[in-house]
Order: sequence, then C-alpha cells, then structure tokens
Amino acid sequence: MPFFVYGTLRPGEVNHDLFLRGRTASEEPATLPDAVLYDGPGYPFAVHRPGATVVGELITAEPAAYRQLLAELDRLEEYEGPGRPGNVYDRFAREALRPDGTTVRAWVYLASPLIARDLRKRGREIPGGDWFNRSAEPLGPGPEGTPSA
Repeated sequence: MPFFVYGTLRPGEVNHDLFLRGRTASEEPATLPDAVLYDGPGYPFAVHRPGATVVGELITAEPAAYRQLLAELDRLEEYEGPGRPGNVYDRFAREALRPDGTTVRAWVYLASPLIARDLRKRGREIPGGDWFNRSAEPLGPGPEGTPSA
C-alpha cells in the first residue's frame, strides 16, 4: 500500500531525503479528504475533520524496500502499534485523492487522540492544509510596530 505524506516526508523536505530518496517507485500529488493540518514543532500533524483537505503526495515504495521503509517510518512517526498510549501519530489506511479524481487507499499518519484533542483546542491550523504554504507567526511587535523575528 502506498503512503500519503504531507509534511517533512514530501519531496524537497529533509525527511524525504533521509528516508525516501532512491526507495520509491512513484511519487505523485494527492490530497487527503476529511483531514485538517496543524503546525507542530517543526513538523505538521494531520487530524480527522470532515470537509477539510490536506495537500501532499502519494508515495509508492519500491517493493524490495517496502517492509524496511514501513518499519522506519513507524519509528520516525513514533507509532508503536494500534491504540498504543505512547504513540505520537497513529497509522491508518485512508482514501487519498489523485488530481484526476481517482482514489487510492494509502497509509497515513494522523495525530494520536490526545495530541489531536490538544491541537483542536490550542493548535495553529495551516490554512489550505498545505505544509509548503505555512507561514511563520510573528513573535510580537518590534520597533515602531513592525513584527520582530
């Protein structure tokens, strides 16, 4: 089964280079229906939300690399198995949508329930659900009312 990636595993991002480069059979644009994207500490979290959409890529691993890649991505995403209390993300099989409108079942890592609950209360949603379009929040007013970095 392919992977739907939406953050640091997307092409051009650091974890794509570390984990996926040279180990994929195909990479294509896709969206994840019924999910919203929140900004995390240097990486995003997708959370289930009907009607929202997350932008990303559909990654199909080379068959010979699949098992090892799945295990490595589970470790990266701090996923220890279904419903485990230490999970940062949970891995689900969800329908992703290709640009031509066809759907494909893919693995996707969503924020674990406790993290998702906190994000819904206090998280910063990424408008449009696209990690590449995130913007930094100003830290506060600088001299003469200009934002400071």
